[in-house]
Parts: sequence; C-alpha cells; structure tokens
Amino acid sequence: MSAMYGHADDDWLVRAHGDIDQWAAVMDIDADDRPIDWNWVRTLDLVHGVGVATVHDCDAGASSDVHDLLRRDLMIRDRLEAILTCCDRVFMTDYDRLIPSYRLPRALAHANRRLNDEINLLRDRGVAEGLWTVAYEHRERVTVPVLQAAEGAPAVDDIQDRTAELVNGRAERRKRAREQREAGDRLIVAANLEGAIAAGGAAADEGTTAASPIGSDWRDVYLPGRGLDAVMGIDIETTGTDPLRDYIIDVGFEYMNMVTPRPQDAPAGMPYVDSSYQAGDAYGQARLGFGVTRANAWHGNETIRNLTGIDVKMRSSSQWRLFDEWPQAQQGLLMRLEQQPFVAHNANFEHRFFLHNVAGYAESYRAGHIVIIDTMPMSRRWDEGSAPSEAHPYGDNSLESYAKRQGALPEDSSERHLGLEDAHIMLVAMKRHLTALREAHRGPWGPDGVSGTGGKRAKGRRW
Repeated sequence: MSAMYGHADDDWLVRAHGDIDQWAAVMDIDADDRPIDWNWVRTLDLVHGVGVATVHDCDAGASSDVHDLLRRDLMIRDRLEAILTCCDRVFMTDYDRLIPSYRLPRALAHANRRLNDEINLLRDRGVAEGLWTVAYEHRERVTVPVLQAAEGAPAVDDIQDRTAELVNGRAERRKRAREQREAGDRLIVAANLEGAIAAGGAAADEGTTAASPIGSDWRDVYLPGRGLDAVMGIDIETTGTDPLRDYIIDVGFEYMNMVTPRPQDAPAGMPYVDSSYQAGDAYGQARLGFGVTRANAWHGNETIRNLTGIDVKMRSSSQWRLFDEWPQAQQGLLMRLEQQPFVAHNANFEHRFFLHNVAGYAESYRAGHIVIIDTMPMSRRWDEGSAPSEAHPYGDNSLESYAKRQGALPEDSSERHLGLEDAHIMLVAMKRHLTALREAHRGPWGPDGVSGTGGKRAKGRRW
C-alpha cells in the first residue's frame, strides 16, 4: 500500500523499531487484558504499511479475495489499537523514565491511520462489486459501519467492525475499576473517621468533605487560575474524532492577553474567512492547512466536507503535506505550545491528537512544560446558561453555545468549524467570561478558584 501513502521521511519510522524493547520491559498487557506479543510488533513494516492489501487489491474487479483481505486487516487494526490505547497511560506513569520517547506509539498510530484508509477502500470495493452495502450506526460511544450482505453473497459476520464492542467494553471495565477504587477509598475514610472518634470522642470536621453543588469532574483540572494572562488559543479540524485513525487537516491559533493590553508590536496575523470577525485584542493569528494520503482522498469524506467545507478529495496532491509527515510543522507548533498556556474547547481532543502526531509533544507534556486550559469546564462550572435541561441533560456546553452566551458570536451565526475562526470566538468568549467573573468575585476569584495560571500540567517525576 506504500503507493497510496504520503511521502514520509522513513528514518524516524525505522528508528521507532529500536524502541520496542523499552516498551516491552514495562508494558505487557493491552487494553483488552491480553498479553502483548511484542515479537509480532517487531514484524510490522511501519514504512511500507502494516496491511495485507496492495494498491491494486483496492480496485473493483481485482482478482484477490476482498473478503479475506478485509478480515485480516480488521484483525490487525484491532490488535494494534488495543496496544496503542494503553500507551498514553503507561508513558505518563513511567516515573522511572524507562521509556524516554513516545516515538513508537506515534509510529504505530501513523501506520494505523493508513491501515484504516486501506480498510475503507476494501469496504468500498465490496460495495462496488455488489457484495455488501454499508450503513452507519451510532452505538453508545462510537459510530461504526455496519455491513449487510447482498442477496446470494457470502455472509459478512466475520468482517463486521468491532470498534463499538471493543471501545464500549473497555469503558465499562474502566468504570468498574474506578467504582472499586472509590469504594475502597470510602472504606479507608470510614475507618480513619472511626479511629478519630474512638480516640477523641468526636468526629473530625465533616465540612471538609462537602461536595461542590454540581459535583466534581475530571475536566476541572483544566480550569484557569486568577493569575492567567497571555494564552494561545488553538483549534484543529480533523477527518474524524479518533487520533489513531484520522488526520489533522486544519490548525488555527492566535494569542490573546486576558488582563494586560494587547502588545503594541504584536503581528497583525492573517484575516478571518468572515469579515464580521474582528481581531480586537487578538494577535499573532495563523492558519495551517494539511493534506491526507491518496487512499484517504480516494475514499472521500462527505461528513467533513459538509461540516468544514474542506474536501479531502482535493488534499492528496503535493501542494498539501501531511501533518504527521512534516517534522518542521510539528516542531513549530510544539514550540508555540510550550511558550505559554494553550487554550482549547474540549482540550482533551487536541491533546490526544498532538500526542499521536507531534514529535516531542508527549515528552514535553510529561516533563511539565505544557499547560492546558479548557473553556468547556469554564462553561460547565461557571456559566449559569449551561445548566442541564431536558434538551441538554449535561448542559449545553458546545463552543457555539458558550460563545453566544458570552457575546462572542451573534445569535444568528454558527460556529465555522475552521481552526482559526473557532479559536478566535473561543478566546473572545473566555476573556469576556473571565472579566465578568472577576467583577463578581466568582470563578477563579471564588472559593473554588486557584492562584497562578491554573490549567492542567503533568506533575513530572515522582520519587
């Protein structure tokens, strides 16, 4: 399948093989609780592709068995993603630094994206040959393609996409493990409390365990602090929601100071696509466009074209370089991410894509050099307009809704789903929100606020 790949600098993919022993020493179980066969990983050709099909196998009418090729590719992807799903946690909790680099997971993700392209083209070939039809169904946390065998064609049970089964199963196991940990923690607290009563005759101050009115949430670690000022807002557009399968095709970022004035000598940056967007306090605007593989372009992506206006069918030429194969673009973005806190709406999305696309990002984040702030928990915790309702049981915390409530986007306008424009309305909304919170002594200036910049950052090495 190398003919349908991009034009990668092969050296880093080759070097990634040299990292396998380091990972094997500390990671022996995958996300499905199966032993990892690292010898199998060593056999993978990360340069030319890990799939079993050739470029000609994806053409309708090819003599090869498309059913068998698809079945084998799906097995490889399931196996590979079960390993990749664990790499982030293992790397971030490797406090002895036995694994110095995240290069191997990036290389495996690079190969998996191209394998996913191959799977899509094999499905397309089956449709073209009248073997099956494809419909998409939402199953709990993910949307998956579902094959229906054509009349008289072989059954397709063994080539159905198992993503929903795997993802939902992993989520349920994590939930049970979390509940067990929390139950254990409650038992420890109860035992300590009983000991305090027995020793002193009265319970300790129970007020310290009072919960927030809306409950704690893991996203609260992304909230800003009252000392925050200069930030870089960033938004990415991708071909889908999975960093192990999808490509970054648009990045937009700009800077804004939350307290101090806009620097007098700040660059003006590039204009927005909509003339109604005014830079205001923003500066240093930039928009970066990237390409996709030829296989991804051949398959097409109507969902993304309708959402963003970006047609991936037009992004496989030499004019459009792939982000995961452009070291200079990755290095330039990483340098900016390290210079000040970066802000995103639902920041874990950007974070996961950067982990699997940007050389050095995982290492820099683990070392504590990157601070991430998220406007989604700002909306959830500090914006009364996001209160849960029948239409939005968890609150209306989309970027579009948050920006409209903060006056950063007119009521008759919509989120553009382009990186620079979405980063802009996010920062405008954030600054207006923080200004109002400061005046009301709420948010970072309230009882649950923190000093300094706030945001999420790795704690670094523990001893």
